[in-house]
Amino acid sequence: MDGGMRHHQLEAAACQSQSLLPPPAGASSCGISLVAAVCLFLLAASSAIYCFCVVIISSNNESLLLKLKGRISKEKKNRRHQDDNARPPEPPGRGSGWWWSVVETLAFVAANGSGRGFYSFVHARHRRHGPPCFRTALFGATHVFVSSPDAARSLLAAEPAGFSKRYVRTVADLLGEHSLLCASHAVHRSLRRAVAPLFNARATASFAAAFDALTLRLMRDWASTSGRAAAAVVLDAALSVTFEAICDMLVATLPRDAKKQLLGDVLAVTRAMLAFPLRLPGTRFHAGLQARKRIMEVLRREIASRRRDGSLRQRGDHGGDDMDFLQSLLLRSQQQQAGTDDEALLTDEQILDNILTLIIAGQVTTATAVTWMVKYLADSRDFQETLRSVQLELAPKQHQDSPLTLQHLSSMELAYKTVKESLRMASIVSWFPRVALEDCQVAGFQISKGWIVNVDARSLHYDPTIYDNPTMFDPSRFNGEDTKPPYSFLVFGAGGRTCLGMNLAKIMMLIFLHRLVTTFRWEMADKDTSLEKWAMFPRLKNGCPIHLTPI
Repeated sequence: MDGGMRHHQLEAAACQSQSLLPPPAGASSCGISLVAAVCLFLLAASSAIYCFCVVIISSNNESLLLKLKGRISKEKKNRRHQDDNARPPEPPGRGSGWWWSVVETLAFVAANGSGRGFYSFVHARHRRHGPPCFRTALFGATHVFVSSPDAARSLLAAEPAGFSKRYVRTVADLLGEHSLLCASHAVHRSLRRAVAPLFNARATASFAAAFDALTLRLMRDWASTSGRAAAAVVLDAALSVTFEAICDMLVATLPRDAKKQLLGDVLAVTRAMLAFPLRLPGTRFHAGLQARKRIMEVLRREIASRRRDGSLRQRGDHGGDDMDFLQSLLLRSQQQQAGTDDEALLTDEQILDNILTLIIAGQVTTATAVTWMVKYLADSRDFQETLRSVQLELAPKQHQDSPLTLQHLSSMELAYKTVKESLRMASIVSWFPRVALEDCQVAGFQISKGWIVNVDARSLHYDPTIYDNPTMFDPSRFNGEDTKPPYSFLVFGAGGRTCLGMNLAKIMMLIFLHRLVTTFRWEMADKDTSLEKWAMFPRLKNGCPIHLTPI
């Protein structure tokens, strides 16, 4: 019995000693796997419980995490809402993405290439979005058209610090970077002072006498052919006489052949001003650029000839009576180089660009306005007779063909109202562009830096709240005191960039009107009112042919 008990004690000791040894490898792996499994189970369980709690709490709107995210989002929305309330809305219309610019540009070019004219593009969007403002994208730039007198005042009255004048790139390329129409404010002021002598009283009187002589010659030519079946085309005749008068004033010594070439090239330049800017042979824009090159070559040759022959000094010694405008500019440049003139040096490039600008501004626009005036009077036969009787009373008493003076013209009140009404209805320059140099507001809308804001003169001239029955030709609307709001009659612009030649334009229109109405009765030979394609200034495709009846 004692041996058995001793045997059991030895087994127990042996077992105890074995328990103190390291466990076998298999036993260790199983232990760790069991622990990892338990941990993964606990992690999955806790994640499930967390997700369950989030869902439950979210359903009761009590999740702190979601409430925090919601608060941040709400604060962002509030700040955005406050910013939107702080700044006015952008003008209605399409955005300025490249794809929309392509669509709108193609629509604009298509309108300009149709018989409706490019302004049909603008008019359609005014009707779609309503006054006083809309936005579009043309030739890669955002354009805003505004049509309120207050907006016109803010943009045109002075030289606003946040804006600069900007025409579409094609116009600047064709007229030249030194053109008065494209120059910055500072450069424009300097150039304006340089060309101002062209429009003094003595030069104006001399120009009026020369234009009257040219118009009288035209009336005699028409009188000699008035019995024939062929109609007189007003636009062709007006382009011819205005070009000859402007050329004699600007560059009097050009040979006849050079003047003829110059006339054709000037018309090519104007046709390309609103063309698609492709510099490929065969395109209108390329043809316009080539025409500009030829014009510059003609003028450079003339300048070189005068300097070589010493005609600057010879003509300058005569006090300016026989100087044309080119001569006066060259003499001014010579004096600046000699240090006798404190103004900034006038370069040849500035002279060349502005001679071209003045030809286009003086000839093409005035001839177009004359054409529309004749057309409106052909459509208003009763008023034509009334005007005729008044003008016959005002004709020089000694002889109907006696030269007209500025004093004669100043007494033609009814004719002057006729000119104003014709200019209003024709709106030769449809809008006046300005580019925003910084973010600003116009007409209650937000304007971004770089946008081009166009003062829509034509829309103002046809606004029924400003002009009663605006589509009716009625010179009597200018009777008595002018009660129209300021900046609602913008045929010559306004402010510091008002057209320098506006008095010359009025003189030409008055002289042409007086000579025509006191020599003939007329009616339209072709009532087609479609417009010439690709024209910078809206004019009749048929050129306004009329049948003339001598008085």
